[in-house]
Amino acid sequence: MLTQTEENYLKVIYHLSQTEDNGISTNAIAQKIDTKASSVTDMIKKLKEKNLISHEKYQGVFITKLGMQTAKMIIRKHRLWEVFLVDKLHFNWDEVHDVAEELEHIKSEKLINALDAFLGFPKEDPHGDPIPNANGEIPYREKELLTEAAINCQYMCVGVKDTSPAFLQYLDRQKMALGSTFKIVKHENFDHSVTIFFNNADLTLSKVVAQNLFVKKI
Repeated sequence: MLTQTEENYLKVIYHLSQTEDNGISTNAIAQKIDTKASSVTDMIKKLKEKNLISHEKYQGVFITKLGMQTAKMIIRKHRLWEVFLVDKLHFNWDEVHDVAEELEHIKSEKLINALDAFLGFPKEDPHGDPIPNANGEIPYREKELLTEAAINCQYMCVGVKDTSPAFLQYLDRQKMALGSTFKIVKHENFDHSVTIFFNNADLTLSKVVAQNLFVKKI
């Protein structure tokens, strides 16, 4: 049985492990958690004792098979609760993350599996992120960042990299949502902005926006 803090650390380590093959540094974890490196060191010892991570001095942190499976189940709960909040309680997609952060620590596997069935076994959360199934398997969906999209091709918005309320509210103001379709008009070399043809008009998106939108060619 893990504490909420241990679960939060493990989830962060899992996400960092998806882009780091050579071991995760204590400083990288501290930056994500927004805490002191000394606090991370103490938590690493606890997670190592539970066989959720491995760690040797100067070699970084590696998540174990057990740790990875445990983290996937926490992520599964978080994303299912986000779907529930949006689809059933009519929360906006910019309102659900913090609430789901609290609900993801509910321990009942029976409840989560019943929630999954009640929602119709969704494959993605409201932000386009895949939901692990009860076995920890994560469905694959083809996607790329808008910054990598080809000119004069049609694309669909399928996800967001930044799930902060500020970014999601910005997309709402632009009438941009998952499923929105558009054509790539131009990549600007000077500031790396991207101009798209969307809702019968040209719309220029900054580099910050473009590098946080996942799209799929259609």
